This record gives sequence, C-alpha cells and structure tokens, in this order.
Amino acid sequence: MVVWSYERDVARGINEHHRNPHQLTDYVLSDRVIATTSLEELAEGTEAVVLAVPSAFLRGVCAQLAPYLDQDVPVLILSKGVERNTGCLMADVVEQELGNGQRIAVLSGPNHAEEISKGTISAAVVASQNDEVSSYFQKLLVCPAFRVYVTDDVRGVEVCAAAKNVIALACGVAVALGAGDNTLAALMTRGLAEISRLAKACGGDPLTCMGLAGMGDLVVTCTSRHSRNRTFGEAFVAGEPLQAYERRTGMVVEGAEAAVSLFELAQRKGVEAPITKAVYQILYDGLPLAEAIDALLGRLPHDEFYGVVPGARPGSNVAG
Repeated sequence: MVVWSYERDVARGINEHHRNPHQLTDYVLSDRVIATTSLEELAEGTEAVVLAVPSAFLRGVCAQLAPYLDQDVPVLILSKGVERNTGCLMADVVEQELGNGQRIAVLSGPNHAEEISKGTISAAVVASQNDEVSSYFQKLLVCPAFRVYVTDDVRGVEVCAAAKNVIALACGVAVALGAGDNTLAALMTRGLAEISRLAKACGGDPLTCMGLAGMGDLVVTCTSRHSRNRTFGEAFVAGEPLQAYERRTGMVVEGAEAAVSLFELAQRKGVEAPITKAVYQILYDGLPLAEAIDALLGRLPHDEFYGVVPGARPGSNVAG
C-alpha cells in the first residue's frame, strides 16, 4: 500500500518509523505501508485510489494526479464538503478532474480515526452510481470491526457528510455557552431536518439522512471529544480564531469551510438553512453570538418536516 503525503516529514516518518509524526502519533502502521510525495509514484500500477484530501485542496490534487491515473482505476472519496463558488460536491470535483464518474464512490459514517485505529467497532456507508464499484470497496474495507454498507445515493451521502460538520460546530458553540442536553438535542434534530432539506434539493434521498452518513455521523461529530468541528466551536467562544486553532491543532476545520459553501448552496437552491446561516454569520460576518441566538429563537416554528415530506407546510415566518 502506498500513501501520498504533501509533507516530506510525514512521508519520511512513515517510511523510517512506520508512524505519522503529526497525527495519531502512537499508532504503528504496517511495514507494508510506504509513503511518497510523488503522485506519479502513487499511481503507478495502482489497483484503487482512496482520496482523503481536505475538501478545499481536492480539485488541485486531482488535477495533478490525473495525468498518471488510468481511467478505469476505482476511486473512493473520503473528503467531505461542498466546493466554494461552484457548489460542486466532492464526487463532482473528482469526476471533472479525473473523468469517468462510473468508477467513483464516496464513503461516510460515524468514524473517528482515533477509535478505528484501536479496532473499536465502527460502521460506514459506501455510495456509488455503479453497483460494482460500491461492492468492490465494500469487500475491500469490510472486516469484523468495520461494518460497510452500500447505497446508490451519492448526493444524499455527500450532503450529509458536508453539512454535519457545520451543525457540530454550532453544537460546540452551544456547549461553550453552557447549553444543556435539551439544547444539544434540539440543535442536532433541527440540524438533521436542515440537512434533509438540502439533500432533497440536491437530488438526494432524505431517507439517507436517517442512516450512517446522516444521523450516525451527526451524533458522533456533535458529541465526541475527537470532533475538531465541535472543539473549534468551543474554542471560538473562548476567543480563539479559526486560523490560530488550525495552526495549534494541525487540523483543518471542515465545518468552517463548509459553512461558506453550504450557505451559498442553500441560497442557490432556495432552501431554508438557519443554523448554517448563523454559523456563517458568526464566523465571517462578525455577528455577535447573542444576536445569532436571538435570530434563531425569534423564528416561528412550523411543520416539523417541511421541505422534506410532501404536504408539510412552512409557517408564516420560516423557522429552523
């Protein structure tokens, strides 16, 4: 197995010590894993590619990889997000740069690397337009401790994967402000409704939001101490800016990036996304937290599943 790294010291650490010097530093990799900083070397003779690049850099990496990768090699995407300005989901970005959308799959689910590396029981869903591709990756990844399910709802899985990070960030803010269990439960369930509206508007199946990519990943991301999105929300309330947090932790806060692209997408699709809007405004418009909370709580509730279930009606003043 060959792992590509942008950082030379990461590749060196894996090759010389079988460890990533920056992430999961206590985890010892198999001696069959080697690392390279060359995408050409990565692609040479490969049977499948797994992309785990932060969403903001996915297009650029794929553009560099494209000249070396055969058109029939299956590609699995772990990146989560919606591209700014274009509104493209990650599978769209990869297809545009690498071609042959029929060989592309995406994976999502309630999976923190910290726990998977310890062999704890986890589950995920693989989505592809091509049943053979989803089955291929299912068989490649499944083991007793890692349950892998399949679906053809690529768009539903991708919207869930991107949007749950924004809701988790909001939960981190709420926790830091002293919110209790009732508030977090309300944020998560109304966040799930928000995600379902976006998924449906993008051509996905709202039922997907009840599964591993939706509710499953939302629960773990909103509640876990491993969640960089939730912990950044807490750090933000304490006064730590996004760039400082990412420098300190060495991790990209995907929810902060997704807040921009999902807010743009919701506006483009005409979907009400009040939690996403609030996160966007506190991060990028300088909206005081008290005003963001007042704006959310001042909205009139209405049918619980409006925008998702036929016949559910929005109220006179649209709420979250």
